[in-house]
Amino acid sequence: MRNIPQIKLGIIAVSRDCFPIQLSTERRNAIAKVYGDDLYNCPITVENELDALKAVEDVQAHDVNALCVFLGNFGPETPETLIAQKFDGPVMYTSAAEGDGDMINGRGDAYCGMLNCSYNLGMRHLNAYIPDYPCATAEEAAQQIRDFAPIARAILGVRNLKIITFGPRPQDFFACNAPIKGLYELGVEVEENSELDLLVSYKAHKDDPRIADVCRDMADELGLGGNNYPELLPRMAQFELTLLDWAESHKGARKYVAFADKCWPAFPETFGFEPCYVNSRLASKGIPVACEVDIYGALSEYIGSCVTEDAVTLLDINNSVPKYIYEEDIKGKYDYKLTDTFMGFHCGNTPSCKMCSDRAVKYQLIQHRLLEPAGSEPDFTRGTLEGDIAASDITFYRLQCDSEGVVRSYIAQGEVLDVKTRSFGGIGVFAIPEMGRFYRHVLIQKRYPHHGAVAFAHCGKTLFEVFKMLGIKDIAYNQPASLPYPTENPWA
Repeated sequence: MRNIPQIKLGIIAVSRDCFPIQLSTERRNAIAKVYGDDLYNCPITVENELDALKAVEDVQAHDVNALCVFLGNFGPETPETLIAQKFDGPVMYTSAAEGDGDMINGRGDAYCGMLNCSYNLGMRHLNAYIPDYPCATAEEAAQQIRDFAPIARAILGVRNLKIITFGPRPQDFFACNAPIKGLYELGVEVEENSELDLLVSYKAHKDDPRIADVCRDMADELGLGGNNYPELLPRMAQFELTLLDWAESHKGARKYVAFADKCWPAFPETFGFEPCYVNSRLASKGIPVACEVDIYGALSEYIGSCVTEDAVTLLDINNSVPKYIYEEDIKGKYDYKLTDTFMGFHCGNTPSCKMCSDRAVKYQLIQHRLLEPAGSEPDFTRGTLEGDIAASDITFYRLQCDSEGVVRSYIAQGEVLDVKTRSFGGIGVFAIPEMGRFYRHVLIQKRYPHHGAVAFAHCGKTLFEVFKMLGIKDIAYNQPASLPYPTENPWA
């Protein structure tokens, strides 16, 4: 995962000048001891504005890019919030619980100080992360900082991300058309190119001496059972190198990249293969390639890569599970209703490490019907990575800009079931509690597209905090049956 930020955490303690400064210092040292060497312990305890500037200078000199400001006692309101204003990176705030000293000279009142801290952050329009209960022992504060790390990684990633597109977006595919205004407001850069730009670059990579090594790597990944078209590997390897080189040479002022590429209908006939398997390989390296020029899908995938430090995918929320499959393989074995289940599908872009062992490079059946002569052997529609997605915990989520330019989001945790799909493509049987209601009253009601990003872990808690820090006001989730949606008919 070489395309996501590496986090260096630091901690700065603050102290109100009418409280003992050693109280904050000792409590900060206790947190650093519990956390371990990976947390930089700033030696400057901040009492005033000049201290704040010195402390920020110190942590930045030690390459800290994500910071915890710790109220070891009540804390000074202006200096402690000035830290977040001056520090160039995500910041969290937490405070000290009592219990490590007497209640006369050892009481810090940080519980009270967090209120004024929050008030002053609001006065300065500063968006910091504050844990659910920011009054912590040393052990609890250390865990809060660990929980902050993936949030900070995602925020830094988005701030330094460029999404590179090769379009235009497919005709009559409004799901992938959305105003890019919201991306700029989130701090994401966008570079839009045409398929012709990509084709010119692809042709320039003909006979690239690195192609043989990439082919060997592909063959090793697929194994004997998955490498159905070995003669296709050089073309796909050439395309993989084209994208990787484009990413490197077009980063510009940004550190990280994601792609949103057009993959039909002209692509396969022009390039001679489907790009899906290559897209899956880049996703496993932390460089998502969203299908069908889905720019917000690419952004969603990238955030999931940062949060989990793992491969992600982008799938259609595709089809209902047939009742006979539910009766045979789900009912009585899993605690889900039929309406809690659905199938997530795409042509073949899910990384092989997230699929069952019988996955293989195949051909795109739908495109074969559309683009190649009836009854013919598949030719340029080959190149998808197909098979059932392996059983796993998952989080289904998405950021999307609506027609008014407002970015909204949803998050739903669930799992991929160990159930055969009996179908084609990269596909899995998904189960999310109360999916039927979520499908109607969030996905349909709020007009989300059919693409959803999938992280292969339960990371809803972290994603929720990331979206809050990005300023997303509408974060929907799959509400339990006891909590009706605003549009849900109470008599239904």
